[in-house]
Amino acid sequence: MRKENKAIIIEEIANIISSYNTVYVADISGLTVEKSNELRKLCFKKGVRLKMVKNTFLKKALEQLDTDYSELYPVLHGTSAIMVSETGNLPARIIKTFRGKNPIPAIKAAHIDQCVYVGDQVDFLSSLKSREELIGDIITLLQSPAKNVVSALQSGGNKLSGIVKTLSEKNN
Repeated sequence: MRKENKAIIIEEIANIISSYNTVYVADISGLTVEKSNELRKLCFKKGVRLKMVKNTFLKKALEQLDTDYSELYPVLHGTSAIMVSETGNLPARIIKTFRGKNPIPAIKAAHIDQCVYVGDQVDFLSSLKSREELIGDIITLLQSPAKNVVSALQSGGNKLSGIVKTLSEKNN
């Protein structure tokens, strides 16, 4: 392969990674073409981009970026694919779902919002809450006290009106 072509591929990988805040390095070797296509379709439907990469190209692409990906370098051996997404737990959930029928793919490492996870931690990574889920939890927590106050005021208002009515009837 010519040097110019290699530079184009490295630049393409760097552009893909820089466009997302979540990068998984996975090993999908051993998948048949049929299973590989099934995984690709599942990723496409969920909004996860899956791309087979050569480890040397991936390392050079990671070195070009502003973010420090050096903790991923030790896992760059064998067959590698990158899975990129806006949601941190989505690639792990796809892998976990896909593993219900297949023993592979395996997660080599993940870089999620400046945090690095090395090893096949599919259960842990799939249980991480996404940014949207965390925001929803916070909103629920913030609404809970307000709902309790409104509920207490409504029930208290009924009690108060009952007392006033009883007192007004008693005076008559």
